[in-house]
Amino acid sequence: MAEPAVTCENVMLSRGERDILSGVSLSVPEGCFVGLFGPNGGGKTTLLRALLGLQPVARGRITVLGDAPGACSAQIGYMPQSRGGNGASLTGWDLLGSGMSGNRWGIPWRSRADTLAIREALDAVDATALADRRLGALSGGERQRLLIAQALIGWPRLLLLDEPLASLDPVRMRDVAERLGRIAKQRGMTVICSAHDINALMGVMDSVLYVARGQARLGTVDEVMTTEGLSALYGAPVEVCRAPSGRLLVSADAL
Repeated sequence: MAEPAVTCENVMLSRGERDILSGVSLSVPEGCFVGLFGPNGGGKTTLLRALLGLQPVARGRITVLGDAPGACSAQIGYMPQSRGGNGASLTGWDLLGSGMSGNRWGIPWRSRADTLAIREALDAVDATALADRRLGALSGGERQRLLIAQALIGWPRLLLLDEPLASLDPVRMRDVAERLGRIAKQRGMTVICSAHDINALMGVMDSVLYVARGQARLGTVDEVMTTEGLSALYGAPVEVCRAPSGRLLVSADAL
């Protein structure tokens, strides 16, 4: 049986005096596309950082691709939440190329293989036309697509995406989500993708990982996204409805 891509065993993650997540135990199979959801401040970004080895584990154990967090960084693609405003004079080529030379001495230089890898990543998210434009002239959604392409360079085994669909209009949001789903299946890539709107990833993700009030629950959409399941996570009444179109509607004062 293949080694899980990610495992958490009774994990606690803290920030200062505050426990962000506690008692988290889960296993993500290799090749699985996981949608990561929860309220602002619920622990989505903290969990992704812990998988990268950037957030210390207060208690418990995490393994990533069979090793400790941070030990397999070359096999992990990561897109952090976009803060914007930096590198406005850089082109898309500059942005993606900057990640290719971090382990080389001297003046940054792109090899033929580097250029091919960048072209493949740009094409994967339909961002080739953006490569020659300066970041300062791009919309937020266009910059998001370039950042996703940057995370895809080299076709990592594990792809961690923190709000990659932010700033995208609904049509582009769905297009990018479907492209990511196809890439993951074609490459056998494990993806953990945080988002605010679950509907953008419906039909793309295999599992839902929902974090709230220090707890986490992993399962299928039908297992996790229920009135009973979310009410238990939040410790307050939460109503989950499915519209005739298939969209999920979640409402509660607790959210």
